[in-house]
Amino acid sequence: MRLFTAVDIPADVRGRLTELLEEFRPVARLRWSRPENLHVTTKFIGEWPENRLAELETVLKRVQGAPFPVQIEGFGWFPNPHHPRALFAGVRAPEALPELARATGDACAAVGIELEKKRYHPHVTLARVSAEDGLAELRRAIAVRERAEFGGFQARSFALFASKMGPGGSNYTKLKEFALE
Repeated sequence: MRLFTAVDIPADVRGRLTELLEEFRPVARLRWSRPENLHVTTKFIGEWPENRLAELETVLKRVQGAPFPVQIEGFGWFPNPHHPRALFAGVRAPEALPELARATGDACAAVGIELEKKRYHPHVTLARVSAEDGLAELRRAIAVRERAEFGGFQARSFALFASKMGPGGSNYTKLKEFALE
């Protein structure tokens, strides 16, 4: 099974992001994220044997942290705006979010999952770029938006998700939620 951990996005913020996706979808031919899949990844795990799922859940249960505020705002391009592979909404949060990502990575490392080599950059993936079809129009649509604030919430937990390819893209299933106290 293909797994990752993430902070889930509440319905009201997801709703505002969904409105944005509906506005932008006709502008550019990108692989747009499904609204129900929107999240803030804390650790990409990758392939993991199903018979070791309980072991992974046990180490993730030990991750500690306090709830923290998260604000979703702005746009960006990975790896850069000149040769983008993804469009994302920005995430503003205190150091508690990168600390959660580090702690999640350390917990995963305890069961043999490789630590991240790249610096953590929290974001919400809105679309993946496979061709440049419509990117100029999308850049213009982004530039004329007066506001790019999608709301905030208190992150009180993180979750373990499974990702499975299906017709029309990936389907994410929340397997287990872990409280931040």
